[in-house]
Amino acid sequence: MAPPDSGCHLCESLVEKLRQIPEIRDLEVRDITSNPSWWEQYQLEVPVLTLAGDPERPLPRPSPRLTVSQLRAWLEKQLR
Repeated sequence: MAPPDSGCHLCESLVEKLRQIPEIRDLEVRDITSNPSWWEQYQLEVPVLTLAGDPERPLPRPSPRLTVSQLRAWLEKQLR
């Protein structure tokens, strides 16, 4: 998973943590700078994490303070 090109440190940090959880796949960190309507909708709510097969239904925003193990548990709960 490549980080968005926006230079968002919160997005880059989330991507790095997701790389450490290879058993959870098909997630996408949305680059909100690539779409004006996404920018309007999410500009203060980054990072935006979506299921790759359902990009119009983002997951709740994960806390940037979650450790990798906490993020894994949070994702497992969200993806049930």
